[in-house]
Amino acid sequence: MGKRIIFTVVNDLHTERRMDRICSTLADAGYEVTLLGRLLPESTTLPKRNYRMHRLRCRFNKGKLFYLEFNLRIWLYLCFRSFDILGTVDADTLPAGWMLRRMKRIKLVFDAHEWFSQVPEVVSRPSVQRIWEWVERKLIPAADAAYTVCTSIANHYTKISGISFHVIMNAPPLDRSHPKHEPEEPHFILYQGALNRGRGIEAMIKALHRLNIRLVLIGEGDLSQDLRELVKQEGLEQKVHFAGWVAPEQLKYHTCKAWLGLNVSENQGLSYYYSLNNKFFDYIHAGLPSLINAFPEYLHLMEQWQVGIAVDSDPDRLVTAVKQLQENPALYAQLEQNCREAANTLNWQREAEKLLNIYAQL
Repeated sequence: MGKRIIFTVVNDLHTERRMDRICSTLADAGYEVTLLGRLLPESTTLPKRNYRMHRLRCRFNKGKLFYLEFNLRIWLYLCFRSFDILGTVDADTLPAGWMLRRMKRIKLVFDAHEWFSQVPEVVSRPSVQRIWEWVERKLIPAADAAYTVCTSIANHYTKISGISFHVIMNAPPLDRSHPKHEPEEPHFILYQGALNRGRGIEAMIKALHRLNIRLVLIGEGDLSQDLRELVKQEGLEQKVHFAGWVAPEQLKYHTCKAWLGLNVSENQGLSYYYSLNNKFFDYIHAGLPSLINAFPEYLHLMEQWQVGIAVDSDPDRLVTAVKQLQENPALYAQLEQNCREAANTLNWQREAEKLLNIYAQL
């Protein structure tokens, strides 16, 4: 029997694409893997995977009491179970991991999907931010290994914790059977991911007044209702389509039909500013040029592979960038080709090698 690994995350596991890749990779390598999450009122049946999944039910689903309750439930659930490695995802499950690390003879791994104390929802509440900064500064040093999504966040966490952070990017597997990029007529811009604050979606909606193109939004989130109301207020019901959540394994069939991807966040905290998210790589693997954050991590990769147009989340600049591509088919075709070439390097097969090396050393 291989080493037993349990990962803890705060969501209901349905949209955990990064963790699905990590858990599947480790399970294929012979580890016995369990992914532990949260059961929500709207949660549906989980798909079958090559690893175990379990969800904990909480009385509270938001706020300070939720985080306290969820960490206590993780601790109670794992306190009397036998395992070798505990992987805590982000600072919001780290307290339970820290307590279990002190109680049991296990290895603790910390996976930072974002700079937690710098996400917009935390930055806007200084007292809450100070709590999470304390958690990061005091508890991360207990980890036996750590990794995150990009170099900038790795450098920050290494500085405050004194332990070395590896980088495991959110790149999807290189799939030679991936559907070919064939933009649907009439053309549309695609946004995929959570409909949350600071993602540039409102700016793109307003930009549509001056563009001959549609916008398709795949996902839901805190702004789902607000965005629908904004579309009505702007009179853009014929130009904006809300597709809701799409299963991860089906997403690529939608992505390859888009003409342009949208990945333009607002600078609402250092976590966004130093982000390097799933959709950036998904667009690349679909051969889909995109509008991309003019943020450090993206600009660094764009120096090697120009796979889109770097732009700020401003309606005027979004209009200019879209029209630039509409009026320059040769540039658009070059960006498509650059995406295909970049996918050969920016893929999960390469990231998985680094991941397996981290766990082998444990």
